[in-house]
Amino acid sequence: MRNRRVLAEGLGIYHCMSRTVNGEAFFKTREKEVLRKMIHQVADFSGVEVLTFCLMNNHFHLLVRVPPAEGVSDGELLRRYRVLYPEPTAYQTASIELMTKELMAGGSDAEAIRVRLLARMGDISAFMKTLKQRFSTWFNKSHNRFGPLWSDRFKSVLVEGKGNVLQTIAAYIDLNPVRAGIVQDPKDYRFCGYAEAVAGRGDAVRGLTFVTSGLYDIAAVEALKAYRLMLFGKGSAPAAGAKQIDRAQAVRVLEKEQGLLPAATLLRCRIRFFSEGAVLGSREFVAAHMDMWQRSARRKNRPKLRAIKFEASEPLVVMKNVRGRAYS
Repeated sequence: MRNRRVLAEGLGIYHCMSRTVNGEAFFKTREKEVLRKMIHQVADFSGVEVLTFCLMNNHFHLLVRVPPAEGVSDGELLRRYRVLYPEPTAYQTASIELMTKELMAGGSDAEAIRVRLLARMGDISAFMKTLKQRFSTWFNKSHNRFGPLWSDRFKSVLVEGKGNVLQTIAAYIDLNPVRAGIVQDPKDYRFCGYAEAVAGRGDAVRGLTFVTSGLYDIAAVEALKAYRLMLFGKGSAPAAGAKQIDRAQAVRVLEKEQGLLPAATLLRCRIRFFSEGAVLGSREFVAAHMDMWQRSARRKNRPKLRAIKFEASEPLVVMKNVRGRAYS
């Protein structure tokens, strides 16, 4: 029996992961570029904010902020629908025109349209389903293949949306190409959120500003500087079986940016907890969602909280035992 996914009541932040079938390295530059564009496209439609992401040859990571689909006007519903079809067919154009007329007319037909569209918004499962299905359709058509592209349903971890936890997972995602030995600096890997932010993409900058500050009330330049300091501090820390940023380079970058090199293990969790846990955060945050999960899953026994041992100012715990192979 599949484990029930842990969801937030209201706004939630999730680390989502998905791998190709058999771990096949299907994604080259073209495929990554199409997937990158689809992520932003589907996120816009779904009302989801991408905080950061990373696309690798056989899997991808997303850190997303999912607000509930509330207070969405009819005009915004239509705008989002058009986002999915930037080059609509004649049928899609006719569908948009019909929806526009029915929404303007009001009544039961208009309400049915609102319900149908809103059901696909403000929901992490609906967002990932739309993204993976649309990319699978494009990939199979482009490569003259059929059958499943993804190995299983996506994994998700509900993340506490502030402080060390959020920053650590964001950095873990953006450091994927460094651990894989592809680049020494994540800014040089175009298929991650940090590189997009450095390139000046507005929503990428806003995402990492939120990660760094927890709010949007600090200057983007300061937020990206703080995030870069954290990346190079964490990226130069030794990790078993993974590449790391050259320590001399890290020291140079940190000194040039007038930052101090943090302790090597600062904010460093074991990677598997980021991929295999169900909820990650402070003891109070995890306990609150554990109770909600127990009620919704109708489980008699409460899952155990497991402490994660690492050097940080805030102790972390994870709900759910680690099982299976984690994504790296």
